[in-house]
Amino acid sequence: MRPIISSKMDFSHSSLFGYIEDLQELTIIERPVRRSLKTPEEIERLTVDEELSDIERAVYLLSSGQDIQGTSVVANLPVLMRQNPAETLRRVLPKIREVLHVAGVEMQLTAAVSFLTVLQEELVSIHTYSHSFLHIILQNLEHRDAGVSNAWLETLLAVIEALPKETVRHEILNPLVSKAQLSQTLQSRLVSCKIMGKVANKFEAHIVKREVLPLVKSLCQDVEYEVRTCMCRQLEHVARGIGTELTKAVVLPELVELARDEGSSVRLAAFETLVNLLDMFDADDRSQTVLPLVKSFCEKSFKTDESILVSLSFHLGKLCNGLYGIFTPEQHLRFLEFYKKLSTLGLQQENGHNDNQLHLQTLEQEKKYISVRKNCAYNFPAMIVFVDPKNFHLELYSIFFCLCHDPEVPVRYTMAISFFEVAKLLNSDVYTIHKELVTLLQDESLEVLDALVGHLPEILELMTNGGENNGSESKLLSIPDLIPALSTAEQRAATSLKWRTHEKLLQKYACLPHIISSDQIYYRFLHRMLTIILTNNVLPVQKAAARTLCVFLRYNRKQEQRHEVIQKLIEQLGQGKSYWNRLRFLDTCEFIMELFSKSFFCKYFFLPVLELIHDPVANVRMKLCCLLPKVKSTLKIPTDKHLLQQLELCIRKLLCQEKDKDVLTIVKRTVLELDRMEISVDAFQKRFYENDLLDQEKERQEHLLLEMEQLEKEKQKNEGRSTNINDKMFEKKRRDSKTSSMLAKSINLSISGSSSGTSAGKEEKKSKLVRSQSFSTQVLHPKYSNIDKCPNKSSATGYTSSVPGMGKSCMLSFSDDSFRTHSAGNSGKAAFPSSSSRNLFNSADQKNSGNKESQSRKMSM
Repeated sequence: MRPIISSKMDFSHSSLFGYIEDLQELTIIERPVRRSLKTPEEIERLTVDEELSDIERAVYLLSSGQDIQGTSVVANLPVLMRQNPAETLRRVLPKIREVLHVAGVEMQLTAAVSFLTVLQEELVSIHTYSHSFLHIILQNLEHRDAGVSNAWLETLLAVIEALPKETVRHEILNPLVSKAQLSQTLQSRLVSCKIMGKVANKFEAHIVKREVLPLVKSLCQDVEYEVRTCMCRQLEHVARGIGTELTKAVVLPELVELARDEGSSVRLAAFETLVNLLDMFDADDRSQTVLPLVKSFCEKSFKTDESILVSLSFHLGKLCNGLYGIFTPEQHLRFLEFYKKLSTLGLQQENGHNDNQLHLQTLEQEKKYISVRKNCAYNFPAMIVFVDPKNFHLELYSIFFCLCHDPEVPVRYTMAISFFEVAKLLNSDVYTIHKELVTLLQDESLEVLDALVGHLPEILELMTNGGENNGSESKLLSIPDLIPALSTAEQRAATSLKWRTHEKLLQKYACLPHIISSDQIYYRFLHRMLTIILTNNVLPVQKAAARTLCVFLRYNRKQEQRHEVIQKLIEQLGQGKSYWNRLRFLDTCEFIMELFSKSFFCKYFFLPVLELIHDPVANVRMKLCCLLPKVKSTLKIPTDKHLLQQLELCIRKLLCQEKDKDVLTIVKRTVLELDRMEISVDAFQKRFYENDLLDQEKERQEHLLLEMEQLEKEKQKNEGRSTNINDKMFEKKRRDSKTSSMLAKSINLSISGSSSGTSAGKEEKKSKLVRSQSFSTQVLHPKYSNIDKCPNKSSATGYTSSVPGMGKSCMLSFSDDSFRTHSAGNSGKAAFPSSSSRNLFNSADQKNSGNKESQSRKMSM
């Protein structure tokens, strides 16, 4: 007998009581489902003869069907118009017109959308549309439900743009005269206001003046504030249609009167319309009419009318720049102070209220103040233009600091979005905001980080170029917290559930080779990318990390580090225990083929990829088969003839040994595709000319990296040798101070002779290094017209010429290695010394001093 395990089967009272509760919950959930089921009689009424055509079925359902069936027919109207427009217009549309008189809200909204779709897709001519559909739209404009009325109004406004002028005049404008009278309903007059704004742009100015403007004036003086507000918001469209002269004569006086209206919503609409029409007013109108009104709004906003604060803060940037030319220095300073006051509204008690009122602030007021500060953040770039970027640090930096550290997420989010614009405006002074960049990167809200990451490469590039344009070394050297902030941001995104932010961040990190040094990337970011590929569970994140890792590998400047990364990719991904890792290895190989030359892929990854034909998991073999055409495209004949033989052997093994049906199907399809492919040869061919040029340039850059590394090693070696010689000389002079006169002369003569003998070689190597240092910022796709003929691959000197298509380098100085180089057997941890780049090599020089000691003694003797 098997023993009964109590942990698996618990029949205690509490456990059974829990089971009963769960069952009761299930019965409660099932009840609505049962109630929603149809009875046989209802199913019978919903059943339609299958032999009916689409048109006959639509007519039947509209005539005797239920509401849901009629709504379905109305929603399907565009499809019927495509299939049989004549019969639909003759039989279905009249039925829809009859049904809409008594239809519910859902069918009315569906009909408005369907009519708009028919217009947008041009399923009938505009003449037919105006004859068949326009009258139905006009009949339902004044529906008792406001939502339905607005839906039909939106359809009508879209139709007005497409209709001919005469049709608009007779069918819409003429009836509008009676609809806009005070005797009509409020809904009718509101609809008339919105139609006025659309019609004003349809006709010439003299027609608008004669037939539209009288109605506009009448509606601006309506007894209902809703009508005055609605008409005031349409005055902008009317002004654009009648031109500058009529705007100054008719619209501006109406706006001035509405700005003094007793209704706050009317005053707000008048203020926003004035701001939007600033470009249509001349300097006199701005100084004599608009500016006094704006000053009045600003003064009242804190004292008596806080309702316009949100709108005022939103339009302040446009307002200040629109009135910039007429401001006196005092007015300029006043508006700037007003903006500063709005930027800290709600954060301090100096906002025009007494202490008792502050304690009575409601939640609604707090939300209003947050909206005001958010609008100030939105207008910050415009205010930089207003005060001139040269005065940023003196006038606006404190506000910028406060907005970036605001306690509310929406404010910091808006600052993160506008950070790129601010950086562009500051130009060479962009380094002054690097602390705020680090702050936003470390923000506790991932929404803020996501907003900042959108333009992160451009921001970092501006900071680098701004520092160079300033005539000093890169200002990124003065941002010691940047690299930790970038690393922390990635780790926070990785631990959150917002994988899209994490993916976006990893994609943007591909810009780092143009910003920081190769060693910094290797020790702080490259291994992290590999860890993400191995441990993360989100496929898009893994692919983003794989591509960024390939970019880092592409610009890595030390062959030892490159070989270490390649070995880890092959061992931990290509030969990993998890089939998921082996799939990611194939994804990584795709990125390798995209970013590197064909010879690089064939040298390091061709054979490891082919080894996966023996993979025990069918999905891996399937993905490999899909990748084989790209793999074959990396071969060149006759150089890679042996690799081609290996590829053909693998294909034969797959055809003979594969047992999985799905894999075998893909193998057969791949074989046909491989047979149609043509392999490029070492010499240039016309059909592959552009691809060969691009591959040649990639290969040239890879050789240039190797040469740069060799030149730097020789430079370090020469510097170390000269340093050791000078140290030995100093020690010798100190010991033999009594006989130093003759000995010092001989030493100086020997050193001058040795240095003069090697000066020519050192100068030549330095010139090569200078020419090659701009490589790290070169794009992967230079212009083909600037690429020279392919140099000899076996000649290292063939790659010393400057690479065409380069811009200004935004990499930190190549000789500035902020991390000490470790051996291949090291675990990959970085050291962070604070000394300069030359001092960083002293440790390596001291290790080699023992080997060079005998040589230096001979030279000193």
